[in-house]
Amino acid sequence: MIVVGLCSILAIMSIYNPKSFTFFEDVYAVVRLIPKGRVSSYGAIAAYLGAKGSSRMVGWAMNAAHSIKPKVPAHRVVNRNGLLTGKHHFGINDEMQKLLLKDGVAVLNDKVVNFKEIFWDPMVELSIED
Repeated sequence: MIVVGLCSILAIMSIYNPKSFTFFEDVYAVVRLIPKGRVSSYGAIAAYLGAKGSSRMVGWAMNAAHSIKPKVPAHRVVNRNGLLTGKHHFGINDEMQKLLLKDGVAVLNDKVVNFKEIFWDPMVELSIED
């Protein structure tokens, strides 16, 4: 059995479906806009990009973002309840929490404190008003 890494899968996907690579780049562009002290969710980012059912794909993009330049603040993306579900992809188990704390985001028991108050919704924050 051959095990293919995530980067290889992404490379194959981009050859056969260039839209998948573009989607990751779009995700990175949105995540770079999340200000320090705020967090967003996989689902909110997917919905903003017109792919409401693709929150898992946003998670895959965050997992692949660690080597992307310019830097992508993947630690600012959590699940819809404010849980640090992606923390295992940051190497040391508490690295995601440390990065959030450095941004001024309080975390308790792997959950963002005051999640609703600091939630950054790209549909709202990036809307164009008339």
